[in-house]
Amino acid sequence: MYQAVTDRIIEALERGCPPWVRPWTPTSGDDRPRNAVSGRPYHGVNQLLLWATAQEAGFRTDRWLTYRQARELGGHVRQGEKGTLVVFWKFVEHEERDRDGNVLHDEDGNPRTRVIPFARGYTVFNVEQCDDLPESMLPVERDPDWEPFEEAERLVQASGARIEHRGNRAFYRRSGDFIRIPPRGAFADQGGYYATLMHELTHWTGHESRLDRKFGRAFGDADYAFEELVAELGAAFLCANLGIQGELRHEGYISSWLEVLKQDKRAIFRAASLARKAAEYLEGIQPVEAVA
Repeated sequence: MYQAVTDRIIEALERGCPPWVRPWTPTSGDDRPRNAVSGRPYHGVNQLLLWATAQEAGFRTDRWLTYRQARELGGHVRQGEKGTLVVFWKFVEHEERDRDGNVLHDEDGNPRTRVIPFARGYTVFNVEQCDDLPESMLPVERDPDWEPFEEAERLVQASGARIEHRGNRAFYRRSGDFIRIPPRGAFADQGGYYATLMHELTHWTGHESRLDRKFGRAFGDADYAFEELVAELGAAFLCANLGIQGELRHEGYISSWLEVLKQDKRAIFRAASLARKAAEYLEGIQPVEAVA
């Protein structure tokens, strides 16, 4: 069990997503994972494990329950959903005995005892992995504190990209050809939302049916880092053209970009060229009246 827990944390770190770093505003004010029934928070390594799963799966809420708890509430865990291991400690008092099995006693004649901790693993599921739970347990979307930017909305709509607003991660999945981004209310301002969306839309243009760029296989490899640089530059160009002031998403990729740029002095020129083509592709599919 200790190895399984350690491997889970290592996996999150290798994806470039430390489980203790929360990238978006949570749907509730309390960011601690809790049992959905008792309301008790999970602590220590359980907190890290549940954060890692929520981050990877894009869950909007940190409320968890067991398979049995879901059934008792009249709901059920959806078929095929994978649970998350959590560890609970149970402390058992044992009488101390000698080598012959005789109970040892203290000076007052009372049996000597010692407390032995036992670790036991349980499987829990996020409430978003369940159906038919009470509505009070489901996440409530926040309304954004900012107004949509009309020009950016036209660009997004004209693209025809499939965009899902859910979870707490932003990414483009090439295999399914869709973008997932947190709900608008998870972003503090207009700029942060649209800068993130333009980054993912730039990735979207790289699909084989559009501009057909190499995406790389894993976080950290050269093609992956280069594509992230293209997406970041594409977002910068699009935001500049639209007049959007937004913070771009570079922190996790700086070291990879530096490696790419140091190995290839022409890389920044190629990345900028591909980013420009991506921006022009998106701007080129706008309705005539929107471009004029």
